[in-house]
Amino acid sequence: MLPISLEQSLIVLPWHDPVVEAVGYDARSPYVELFWLGILGPTATWVLRRLVNGLDAYPDGYELDLGETANAMGLSLTAGTHSPFGRAMNRCVMFGTMHQVPAGVAVRRQLPPVPLRHLSRLPPHLQVAHIEWVERSPHSDAAESDHRLDRALALAETMIRTGDEQHQVERQLLSLGVAPRIAVEAARRCATTS
Repeated sequence: MLPISLEQSLIVLPWHDPVVEAVGYDARSPYVELFWLGILGPTATWVLRRLVNGLDAYPDGYELDLGETANAMGLSLTAGTHSPFGRAMNRCVMFGTMHQVPAGVAVRRQLPPVPLRHLSRLPPHLQVAHIEWVERSPHSDAAESDHRLDRALALAETMIRTGDEQHQVERQLLSLGVAPRIAVEAARRCATTS
């Protein structure tokens, strides 16, 4: 848990993660609003967006006055982690959209596709919408399909180079939100080249 106090400020840094950045969605995107909102909660989603907006202005990081930020968002900030602002920050940590670093927090600008374990908690209509979102790709647009396969192949090759076993690649691609048919093809091609 993040120790939050009334007088505290935090340094906000970007969280660089090439794997998520290759397949992720901007923290302020419609994808995040539709599918991450029900998992993070509205307050945590807005806090995350606020921090990412700050990274747009200061890409290398910035100092965040917690009390001022909480006030600007209409949230209370009390000592400890039980204030609405403190709980929102901790939800961001709990769900992997930020993590503690010695100086403060590192924040994802791009969120990964919602993991399957969280998708199952969404209402049925959002689960169906997510499947449609992930699978949506115009079959007539071969260039876009090739681009998605190229990205999946790059991810699969990176996984293999970093020591992942071949049998894990397809499952990991699926957990990152790669469409099933593309994940299967990338894993198959990776198996034939290694």
